[in-house]
Amino acid sequence: MLATTDLWFRYQDTQVLKGLTLDFSTHAVTGLVGANGCGKSTLFMNLSGLLRPQQGAVMWQGKPLDYSKRGLLALRQQVATVFQDPDQQIFYTDIDSDIAFSLRNLGVAEDEIARRVDDALTLVDAQRFRHQPIQSLSHGQKKRVAIAGALVLRAKYLLLDEPTAGLDPSGRSQMIDIIKRIVAQGNHVVISSHDIDLIYEVSDAVYVLHHGEVLANGEPGDVFTRTALIEAAGLTQPWLVKLHAQLGFPLCKTEEEFFRRMQKRHIKEAS
Repeated sequence: MLATTDLWFRYQDTQVLKGLTLDFSTHAVTGLVGANGCGKSTLFMNLSGLLRPQQGAVMWQGKPLDYSKRGLLALRQQVATVFQDPDQQIFYTDIDSDIAFSLRNLGVAEDEIARRVDDALTLVDAQRFRHQPIQSLSHGQKKRVAIAGALVLRAKYLLLDEPTAGLDPSGRSQMIDIIKRIVAQGNHVVISSHDIDLIYEVSDAVYVLHHGEVLANGEPGDVFTRTALIEAAGLTQPWLVKLHAQLGFPLCKTEEEFFRRMQKRHIKEAS
């Protein structure tokens, strides 16, 4: 269980997080959205133990987070963060060594490391460029390597900060597929993103943050159809929600679902 209870955090005189009570264990994919400065990145650093709240708590396995060296090591084997810029997490020039780094630090046997690295690279569709030097990889490929580096730990929670930032449409689609595969293995994913369409499509629940507070939370379809609330948060609605709200089209979760339903409607009207 990963959650927060009445969590407050400030930088010197600037209060950034204000009494956040959040639960990331109920749903497979939880989205975090909000305008710049709403506290998303600070929340992620609290969830991973990089920052410590002045009031309230990060709850892990039903207890307040243990900030001892042992406690944080245990947390980070189960709660892994992938930052927006993959270059912040990649330190080796070859992919296998970089992904295996954390496991070697933990003293995992080499044959087990080899299995885990191979599984992680397969999961993120990185086998075809596995033997290329990291400096030759595209931004999207580096993101996949960074995710693989988190997956080898077999963490139950993966925190993704802007996973589609800087990706072209093809890379974005691949990232969505990767998220779905991670979830299919029984893991939880928390996504912080300005990509509203991504959050709407892949999330089971969403929190809208505004000036460090929760402005709304619930199922994406319920939250994003609240036009006034979304505007107050400094956000825009997902394009599928706009079609529903402004033109009366059915509320669909994905582009594929929308066009399938439109095709059925067209066939029905033509017959």
